[in-house]
Amino acid sequence: MAENPKKEVTTGESSEVSKKQKKAPVKKKPNFFVRAGRGISRWFREMRSELKKVQWPSTKQTVNHTATVIACVVVVGVFIWVFDWLAAGGAKALIALAQG
Repeated sequence: MAENPKKEVTTGESSEVSKKQKKAPVKKKPNFFVRAGRGISRWFREMRSELKKVQWPSTKQTVNHTATVIACVVVVGVFIWVFDWLAAGGAKALIALAQG
């Protein structure tokens, strides 16, 4: 037959004392500047590790892409200039027509 261990009945005072004894000491957080310094240094370490993973373009690719961008900017600039010139001429023609 199995034995039934007797449960010890405790009063409220002894359980409160044991709870106080079990509490771990409160650890104080480091101040803001220490935490910020750790965060900043961690950010730089992570940034450096990510930059090592980047596949940088060659000089030839960079020159080609730069030339393409400059050509596109010039073409779009010419289109805008032509549209502006036509719009200004149309506005002048309407004003001249209205005057008379």
